[in-house]
Amino acid sequence: MTNLEVSPQQEVCPPANPEGSSGPCLQLWPERQVPLGGVRAMNVQRTLPQRGLPTIGAWCFLDSFGPDRTAMSVLPHPHIGLQTVTWPLAGTIRHRDSVGSDVVVRPGELNIMTAGHGVSHSEFAVLPPEGGLPLQRGLQLWAALPDGERHRQPAFEQHRDLPKVAGDGFTATVMVGQLGGVASPATMYSPIVGADISCGGSAVLPLNEHFEHGILVLDGGLTLDGREVPPGPLGYLGTGRRELHVEALPGTRFLLIGGEPFQEELLMWWNFVGRTHDEVEQARDAWEAQAALPDGEISIARYGLVPGHGPDAGPESGRIPAPPLPAVRLTPRKRAV
Repeated sequence: MTNLEVSPQQEVCPPANPEGSSGPCLQLWPERQVPLGGVRAMNVQRTLPQRGLPTIGAWCFLDSFGPDRTAMSVLPHPHIGLQTVTWPLAGTIRHRDSVGSDVVVRPGELNIMTAGHGVSHSEFAVLPPEGGLPLQRGLQLWAALPDGERHRQPAFEQHRDLPKVAGDGFTATVMVGQLGGVASPATMYSPIVGADISCGGSAVLPLNEHFEHGILVLDGGLTLDGREVPPGPLGYLGTGRRELHVEALPGTRFLLIGGEPFQEELLMWWNFVGRTHDEVEQARDAWEAQAALPDGEISIARYGLVPGHGPDAGPESGRIPAPPLPAVRLTPRKRAV
């Protein structure tokens, strides 16, 4: 998945407090509508990063899109310094990338692409055989790679049989990391968790007390710490929780994310997660320079070649150009929690 904003803002994500927040809390951070339009005119709600809350563990980006009837068509674009995590809720997406992957991902299946030093990929909706526009809904997340891993070679993996865990009033699919003693096979590079949870009535979820956590209600609604948590805003839960006690409406479904508070300052711009302005500028320049290379040289360039998008590919030909960088250098923002 990609950030298709035409004029993306630079986001400086300060390192988290080594002790995390002051302990358990419940803060509701409002979602914001991102006017993507263009090649993916979808209803996209962004809840990470936020001013004052740039990360939850290594999670540094969270979009939910749909439900919309639209034909997602995201041309090749680059990434550095992160892992993309694609979790469809409705609809089917075809993923192609410069490490040679060409796969279809469906609801209940997980795509993880590790960008490392540089990768490019595309995503297109699989159209229904009966015609018309498919119903699309899903989650797009990014996990920042720690300094020792962010220059690694790019890689891709898909998982179709993710483990599930059932507990006191809930069932969960463990997308990444561990929950309730059950571990996902997905390769991640920081202590982290991501789970898709269904519940109704009273539920008690086990948590890692050393993690900070967040929840995003997808359907239904929760009552937590005496407060209602509806679909839309991101609920930040702080650290120090061994359990999460909720009262849920029937048919409630929510995303749980968390991890050890990330100890490195991040610089996010467009589809890049770096550390400095110069690094991001170099990454942008490399993507733009790649467009001018002869076809035979693109495959060995920094971001490689995404098969199937050459000049004879019709509506799938081309690439997404990088937006211009702002004319100012960065001013770090403070983390409020």
